[in-house]
Amino acid sequence: MKIRVLFSVLACKLSRFAIRLLGRGGTDFPGRVALKLCPDVLGHLAKNVTTVIVTGTNGKTTTSRMIEQALADSGISYFANKSGANLLSGVTAEFAMHSSMTGKCKYDYALIEADEAAFKFISRYVNVKAVVVTNVFRDQLDRYGEVTHTLDNIRLGIANCPNAVLCLNADDSLSGSLAEVVDNPVVFYGVDTPIYKNRVEELSDAPYCIRCKHAYVYDYVTYGHLGGYRCPHCGNRRPDPAVSVREVVESNAERSRIVFSVDGADYPAAVNLPGGYNIYNACAAMACGQVLGLDLVVVAGSLSEFACGFGRMEKFDIGGASLRMILIKNPAGCNQVLNFLTDITEPFVFAVCLNDRAQDGKDVSWIWDVDFERLVNMGDVLDKVLVSGVRADDMALRFRYAGLPMDKLEVIRDYGALTKVCIAQDKPVYIMPTYTAMLDLRTTISKQYGFKAFWE
Repeated sequence: MKIRVLFSVLACKLSRFAIRLLGRGGTDFPGRVALKLCPDVLGHLAKNVTTVIVTGTNGKTTTSRMIEQALADSGISYFANKSGANLLSGVTAEFAMHSSMTGKCKYDYALIEADEAAFKFISRYVNVKAVVVTNVFRDQLDRYGEVTHTLDNIRLGIANCPNAVLCLNADDSLSGSLAEVVDNPVVFYGVDTPIYKNRVEELSDAPYCIRCKHAYVYDYVTYGHLGGYRCPHCGNRRPDPAVSVREVVESNAERSRIVFSVDGADYPAAVNLPGGYNIYNACAAMACGQVLGLDLVVVAGSLSEFACGFGRMEKFDIGGASLRMILIKNPAGCNQVLNFLTDITEPFVFAVCLNDRAQDGKDVSWIWDVDFERLVNMGDVLDKVLVSGVRADDMALRFRYAGLPMDKLEVIRDYGALTKVCIAQDKPVYIMPTYTAMLDLRTTISKQYGFKAFWE
């Protein structure tokens, strides 16, 4: 068995090296090679490594980067799968790359972002101390199915983690319901106050009580189906969070200033990314810090210093032009981007890149569940809309139905040409791509203007 592990790790390292020489990521294939040679290699590599897993529909990468900064600031020896390779093969590759040839990991902790469907496989092999569940939303119906299927996948993953403490979103009736069907200790986190003055119109992915199927009543809504929910029929309600955002002091186009409440103590924090969803990500990171026994003053401070994940509110300053890339993949996430954009008062340019490849989800009908009308109604603040990607025509049609004047809409199919148009603007540009569009566009920007590759 030791020989198989050795050859598996060697093959993984060599294939990663070869792929990187070709200028590509090598985040997934080396792990598939390793698993082919030794199907249970991850169990050997993860032995004696304390693992933190972050899963859920939206916010996994950003939450992981926040926790990563907190671990670094706390002086903890760790590694993370920051390239976004969150399937079994990608996680296996990261463990192999951070282990010796004999399979001994060089770090005490592993911080792993896990795809919701892959979590149940990854968790079989690792020693999980904490599981952070960000939220459960409708996402890629052709792959995940309905939200209840996603919820069940996460539950199966938790079943493989009997020693883990769960950090669950108290404001999400779906992920919060996991506390009732598992035996793990739970730390709830949430936001005690509305985030936005005005929200875009959006469909709820969980309008009915998960226990009795009656409609929820909300004391307040933060976004989507998140907020202070309660069922007047059976009494099911939002649990009291142990870690909460007590106050949103300020939220602008660059950052948010918030106040956490933990065990009666206040912890002011500045989150160096904008958007209400990043306030939730910060709260999840704070809850994880409490579970890991970190100094919460340090954790709160790390939120102003962490590096955002590639494509997640990532900012590019090119020749005086300001571009911010914001990954989207489902109606809830897209509406949150619009919540952020519709708070902007200075003119800006908006670019959307819509693909329908396997990693994006083949079904793009979800764009009709997004309130683009609210964006169009911003008038002259929305200076121009650029659309690109495999399904650019679908996106252009959606904007036409939203009422966007034709002289404000431009279809640019080539990413190189799109980039040149974006950096020629004298206004801020916000680019909203789906996953594979983000990778392609970001590769174009990296090669032409000298930015780091996504895996770096």
